[in-house]
Amino acid sequence: MTAQPNPLAGLGALLPAIAAAAARHDREASFPHDSLAALREAGLLGLTVPAALGGGGGGLRLAAEAVAQVGAACPATALVLAMQYLKHAALARSPDWPEALRRRLQREAVTEGALVNALRVEPELGSPTRGGLPATVARRTATGWALTGRKRYATGAPGLRWMEVFARTDEEAPRVGSFLVPADAPGITILETWNHLGLRASGSHDVVFEAVEIPAEHAIGLAPPGRAAPDAVQMLWNAVLVPAVYTGVAQAARGWIIGFVQERAPGSLGAPLATLPRVQEAVGRIEGLLAANARITEALAATADAGLPPSATEAGALKVVLTENAVRAVEEATLLAGNHAHDRALPLERHWRDVQCARMHAPAADAAHLAAGRAALAGALA
Repeated sequence: MTAQPNPLAGLGALLPAIAAAAARHDREASFPHDSLAALREAGLLGLTVPAALGGGGGGLRLAAEAVAQVGAACPATALVLAMQYLKHAALARSPDWPEALRRRLQREAVTEGALVNALRVEPELGSPTRGGLPATVARRTATGWALTGRKRYATGAPGLRWMEVFARTDEEAPRVGSFLVPADAPGITILETWNHLGLRASGSHDVVFEAVEIPAEHAIGLAPPGRAAPDAVQMLWNAVLVPAVYTGVAQAARGWIIGFVQERAPGSLGAPLATLPRVQEAVGRIEGLLAANARITEALAATADAGLPPSATEAGALKVVLTENAVRAVEEATLLAGNHAHDRALPLERHWRDVQCARMHAPAADAAHLAAGRAALAGALA
């Protein structure tokens, strides 16, 4: 039997240039168009598009591997990539999308590297995972819909081809769903509001929609609020791919601190820091945290690719474990580095800032733990 080509075979060659650009993009808060272009030219933006349509046909295992590798080089680029993989994996499964529209997005991802992301968070609503109706409204027109509203934290906004916008209809009994909007449609304004501590290059700006017109078939999955059942597969992909960005950051921090303690030899010690048992113990804690993430990710990806995902509640709880492990691993590295961890001329300072963003992604720890606790207590009473 002929071995199948590895869709990630060319990724390693791209990473040094992506990593070299990451510090500049962080410093300037500039969007990594160059790094994404390199991934596009290598055909990696279509990794989770079905192979029958020319994509990589990758499941969660391959997607997580790609995101973690890019995350170690440039987490802002990796977060955009994770959103691309999430959306196309969902797109391939969803029965709600018109077939012609689905094929168009898949074809464009493969042939042009077109990026898509979901825009859900709003200034008033916050994250829709907490409940509530979106303020973004879709009104009927003679030919389709007109969308008006404002979205926050639209990761990748400067590079998107398509925006999947969560909104409600203006009907007497409003429905909620997604509205697919071309990013270059008239009435769209990107407000460069993203000025955060970490992931400064992710382009997660606000996007304003002013009566943006789209065809009727671009309304997807409209239903009364609260009727849609949680998509356990999508929850699992989110629980693995988003933390994979930050596991990549932790891997970069690990690599740097190992090099540092092996080379740093204070005069008072007369030997490298790596010879000290307390340093060896701290590095061992980092190893344990990253090993746990590798094994959890491997197990979760295997269940997803086998079509046997855990419950959304379990996926949310494990997402928190993965993110906390990544944060703790970087914190261990900064404690070992001392003042060097605060030096902006060195990469560890940037890794620490970037990994702080890990806790901001839904589900937050409180919501994930609440859901897991309630499920456990309900099960005990059953």
